[in-house]
Amino acid sequence: QVQLVESGGGLVQAGGSLRLSCAASGSIFSTMDWYRQAPGKQRELVAAITIRGSTNYADSVKGRFTISRDNAKNTVYLQMNSLKPEDTADYYCHAYSVRDYWGKGTLVTVSA
Repeated sequence: QVQLVESGGGLVQAGGSLRLSCAASGSIFSTMDWYRQAPGKQRELVAAITIRGSTNYADSVKGRFTISRDNAKNTVYLQMNSLKPEDTADYYCHAYSVRDYWGKGTLVTVSA
């Protein structure tokens, strides 16, 4: 059974940092992503990483967020620095293998 389990969300002041983790089980995914969804907004792609380490970022987080993965642990991370109130959202881990898999999400709240 495939599972994606996120952790690491929380409350942080603007300018602070958080590190999210997503532990995958049941499958090895060639690409894993982080999405986020703010209240009243559509879910958007934040960052993606391939199994070889190629990365892609949304323009809004470039230079502030870093996605990485540990293939031995089947875990993907999202290091978030210089956080802004507009980064406040539920953050979801996503992967695709025959079908989409989503974690349950972890809430990140950035106070001004």
